[in-house]
Amino acid sequence: MSLLLNFSIGFIAALIGVIPPGLLNMSAAKISMTEGRKNGLLFSVGVCITVMLQTYIGFLFSRYLDNNPEVTDLLQEVALGIFICITIYFFFIAKDTRREIPEEVHKSKTNRFFSGILIAMLNLLPVPYWVYISITFAGFGWFSFGQPELWLAVFASGLGTFVMLWMYVQFFKRKKMKKQRKVNMNYVIGAITALISIITAYKIFENVF
Repeated sequence: MSLLLNFSIGFIAALIGVIPPGLLNMSAAKISMTEGRKNGLLFSVGVCITVMLQTYIGFLFSRYLDNNPEVTDLLQEVALGIFICITIYFFFIAKDTRREIPEEVHKSKTNRFFSGILIAMLNLLPVPYWVYISITFAGFGWFSFGQPELWLAVFASGLGTFVMLWMYVQFFKRKKMKKQRKVNMNYVIGAITALISIITAYKIFENVF
């Protein structure tokens, strides 16, 4: 049962995390339209490899917290500060995601695969995202930090990411892409981190009082 829960949480959380139009999925869609679906999928595979690595790092942090509950309160306060800073950054500092993604000169399959890996590395949110997801569900007894369960969740995170990127590659048309990019996704990310900040602050004050 724990294997199924870990796989489901990893897959669904990854799927949801890639739904909002952002640099990664919109890049995959644009590559597919300009260079063909094969290059778009190779880019997506590169992204998924990085996402799985980031997920594993997040789970290592989570497992440490789970085994050392005495530091959880301190790290919740640190996390609150980090999420507040991230919220401020995405609302007021980050560049508008509605800007055009520049065309790249190199279009080989190898370059698209490695560009997916490198561009995904620029996104640091998956690490705290997976820490928060795993700790939250572990608190309900729905997530296990056992070795096979952990690796299955890592694989599921990559699979969920690839499925959503595949949907962008397969179905997004140019007019739809332009319409979607009217939304500055920095505000969406900022709203998500603001919500996480509120929940974290509530937990901290609940422990205090």
